[in-house]
Amino acid sequence: MVSTMASGNVEQYVGTSDIIMMPSIVDVAGLNKISKMVFQNAVLAMAGMVEGKDRLKEDRQEQKPLVAATMFGVTTPCVNYAKNYLETCGYEVLVFHATGTGGKIMEALTEAGFFQGVLDLTTTEWCDELVGGVLAAGPHRCEAAGKKQIPQVISVGAMDMVNFGPLDTVPEKFSDRNLYQHNPTVTLMRTTVEENKEIGAKLAEKLNMATEKAILMLPLGGVSGIDMPGQPFYGKEEDEALFDILRKKVNPNVVEILEMDQNINDPEFGETAAKKLIELMEAKYKS
Repeated sequence: MVSTMASGNVEQYVGTSDIIMMPSIVDVAGLNKISKMVFQNAVLAMAGMVEGKDRLKEDRQEQKPLVAATMFGVTTPCVNYAKNYLETCGYEVLVFHATGTGGKIMEALTEAGFFQGVLDLTTTEWCDELVGGVLAAGPHRCEAAGKKQIPQVISVGAMDMVNFGPLDTVPEKFSDRNLYQHNPTVTLMRTTVEENKEIGAKLAEKLNMATEKAILMLPLGGVSGIDMPGQPFYGKEEDEALFDILRKKVNPNVVEILEMDQNINDPEFGETAAKKLIELMEAKYKS
């Protein structure tokens, strides 16, 4: 897509698709020396994609079952352990960064039927949706797998944080909160007991929409890499509020809760998540 709008925020045009936008440099009304060059480059780019499509076409016999996984910087070890285990068992894992857009794309592809299983270990986008952070994924996050009867294992990865930009962009009303500057452009805010109750209730609501058995895993040793003893977001009271509301609100006829004493990034937690998802997928697709 060649457009004068391509040099700004293109989210409203691209959304969850793979549309490529090219700035037109000059207005698209009429042809001139500059616009001809831009249009020619766009045409050549499209021609290259069309020509290369057949060359890169995969042998369908070699395609592996696809699994979706959600990851954040503070849950990367967990997802890597799970991903490695799944790949040794013959699955291909597509990892989505839970930055709002990543969650939306995963939901859209799940809705479209691309995946045999969903390993939704990082559901932090609900924190931003409900508290007011900048990485929200919208009100329909955590719905697609349940609606499409796709086996899913879910956890509460990075639900200890709400995301903002640079420190000076954090809303004034949050100035007295536990803030952690992840880097110069990302500031994290620790979720409170009351916020975790609301977040947990919303996650339970979404999981209860499932029409096929799902598994919710709770890492009692912390929900992220900075939610453990000695780390800035360690908070047993906040975590327990989250876990407790999920225990109360989740429908046990739909969702099995598996509690583990480890931090979410412990190798055993990640590998157990992968094993549980494989059990669900084999029960559904090999029965």
